[in-house]
Order: sequence, then C-alpha cells, then structure tokens
Amino acid sequence: MKTGRLVFLAAMLLFSVSCKAGGPVRYGVEVVKEYPHDTGAYTQGLFFNGGRLYESTGQFGESSFRIVDIESGRALRKLDFAARYFAEGSVMLDGKLYILTWTNKVAFVYDAATLEYLQTYSYPREGWGLTTDGKSLIASDGSSRLYFLSPEFKQQKALTVKLNGRPVRNLNELEWIDGRIWANVYMTDLIVIVNPSSGEVEATVDCGGLLPSKLRSADTDVLNGIAVSEDGRIYLTGKNWPRMYEIKLRKK
Repeated sequence: MKTGRLVFLAAMLLFSVSCKAGGPVRYGVEVVKEYPHDTGAYTQGLFFNGGRLYESTGQFGESSFRIVDIESGRALRKLDFAARYFAEGSVMLDGKLYILTWTNKVAFVYDAATLEYLQTYSYPREGWGLTTDGKSLIASDGSSRLYFLSPEFKQQKALTVKLNGRPVRNLNELEWIDGRIWANVYMTDLIVIVNPSSGEVEATVDCGGLLPSKLRSADTDVLNGIAVSEDGRIYLTGKNWPRMYEIKLRKK
C-alpha cells in the first residue's frame, strides 16, 4: 500500500524522537514468542475478538478477511473481496465487523458471528487503519489525523496527532490498548502511543530489527499489524512477513 510516500519525513521523525530531550517515553521491543505468518498476507488490520485472531489483507485482486490460527498462521476461514477492492483496516464492535477500503470510498459491514454481509457505507476519504475504544470507530487515512466515527460512519470528532508539537504523518494500522491508541507510522519501524483526548504522542515504540534480515525476501514489506489479546498480550507483524511476534516493551 502506498509505498515510498514521505520516507524523508519519516526519517526526520525518527531523528527527532531520538534527539528531543524530555519528550515522550521511548520504548524498544523484546520478543516473547514468535509464530508463523502467511507470507501471502499483505497485512492491513490485525485484532483479537472473543479469543480469535482476525486479519484483513490488501492489494487489488488479493484482498481478504481471515480468521487465523495463531499457532500455524493458516486461515481457518477466509472472505475474498472482488478484484476492484483494496481492503484495509478492520475491527469488530457491538456484534458487527467493519472493514475499510483504500481508495474505493466505501466501508463494508458484516455480522461478526457469521461473517455474513450486512451493509455498505459511503466513506469520504482514503481508508487506512481502524480500531475502536468500545464506543466509536477510530480511523486513520495516512495523514496526521485520526477520526472518531459512529457505527454508521458519522464523524464525531477528529484529532491531529502530534509528537513534540509536530504533526505525525502516515498514521496507518491502529490498535486500542489500555486507553491509548497505538498507531504504526507507515514506512517506518515506529509505533506511536497516542492520548485519545489530546492527540499528543505519549510514547514511541522502536520496532527496528524485529524481523531479522535472514527472514526477509524480495516480497517482504513493512511493519503493519498490531493486536492485543484479551489477556493483554501484544502481537506485531508486517506485510508479507513470515513471522508474527508476541512482544513486550522495554524502556530505552
């Protein structure tokens, strides 16, 4: 998705994080356990619900939504999208599954239990990441903005995410963890932890080196996939990665 955009700005963001004194808390990651991940999965959304792992994947002609067996990485069930759709972030809220599309300007709604199609909504911007605080849908569009939406996709509020006073662009995959929004910064190995009231970045997570070079191939793409289990364990993966990792944070 959208490769090559704003790489220079991303590099400057990482530089400012490393050099700014008295800024957000800085974390690295420590691998607790690793799992297989389907290298054909261009990960867009990743989340747990009811003890199950779910994943939406992108690319035109390859987009899907999957129930994933975490131990093997295999799809236990898969919904494929028509070739004209590029699926993006996904989440479940109040018994419904919501899936964004990138540039198609639509969002799909399914029954969370049966995965039966329910409805299509018009969507006014690019779809990137999607999560929920348990009340609203929270979406990114690749900018520095996060949008809080009703289940009918009516905008409730919007936040500009800022790090040390500067907007953080390329916000992508999202996850709600312990009252904060975790957002992957696309084209980097950085995750920012965002206060949902102010938009301020309270902490950064440097995931550099998480997938070792020996496991990378020509098809391996960027970090993108954040999920938290019901018991609080955090999992990360990337687009076409061969591994998914359970991680814990370590302060730098």
